[in-house]
Amino acid sequence: MLLMTESDLPLKRIARGKVRDVYEVEGDRLLLVATDRVSAYDVVMAEPIPLKGAVLTQTSAWWFRQLGALVKHHMISADGDEIISHVPALAGHRQAIAGRSMLCTRGTVFPIECVIRGYLSGSAWREYAKQGTLAGEKLPSGLKESGRLDPPIFSPATKAESGHDENITVGRMREILGPEVTAELERLTRAIYTKGRDVALERGIIIADTKFEFGRTKAGEIILIDEVMTPDSSRFWPADGYQPGKPQPSFDKQPLRDWLDVERHAGRWNGDAPAPKLPPEIVDATSKRYLEAYRRLTGSTLSF
Repeated sequence: MLLMTESDLPLKRIARGKVRDVYEVEGDRLLLVATDRVSAYDVVMAEPIPLKGAVLTQTSAWWFRQLGALVKHHMISADGDEIISHVPALAGHRQAIAGRSMLCTRGTVFPIECVIRGYLSGSAWREYAKQGTLAGEKLPSGLKESGRLDPPIFSPATKAESGHDENITVGRMREILGPEVTAELERLTRAIYTKGRDVALERGIIIADTKFEFGRTKAGEIILIDEVMTPDSSRFWPADGYQPGKPQPSFDKQPLRDWLDVERHAGRWNGDAPAPKLPPEIVDATSKRYLEAYRRLTGSTLSF
């Protein structure tokens, strides 16, 4: 599979995110193309991560198939041949879309990321350790880093166009979306996470936290969109080595974050773009983490 830092398809591109390029397809559909770009600390690296785009797309597709009875979603197909049958203009771009593209139903995106935390880690742990709160709301005392939260905490965030997303209270989410939509998105978020957490745990993976995005179709239906429980949108921990009270190893871009932390603490990077050039061993280690997460979760390997 070709490494891809940006796509160039014969469709109208309407958005480019840190990882995905979004194309317009007639009939109220979109084509999402997950490149091999990787970001950390909201900065996109110059070096791509081999097979990362395929891991994100096919992991999401696998989850959409598991969740079909639980929630409506936007996926039409993540199979290259099927996508070409729907969009013949892509016939000459089979290699470019193979594995990394998803044809989707178009919807209006709710401007909130629905974060749910089953374990106390990351920014949530840092705020709790300092103030005993999450998004300003008090949590019980005595919680441990990486400790399980029961029940999981629904912790919405605003979607930032640039810079960092911001954790907000559920009350603030109600002000933005209204009480009915807020209640439905929280209900769906909890149901999807519970299903995903249980399925992943059977396969030796703890999904410590994750985030979902939702949209509304022209017909008014709320649907699950974007990526679902991937190593980019979630913290995946190996269950066999789980020990609360400290940080956990993870199946994501942790080797990249760790290396960048060293560069920043050494004064070789100020945290802004451009990021320093990634050594080949960091690129390789990150790619292997993504592929291992996919293998453990789905029980199969990627081949295109």
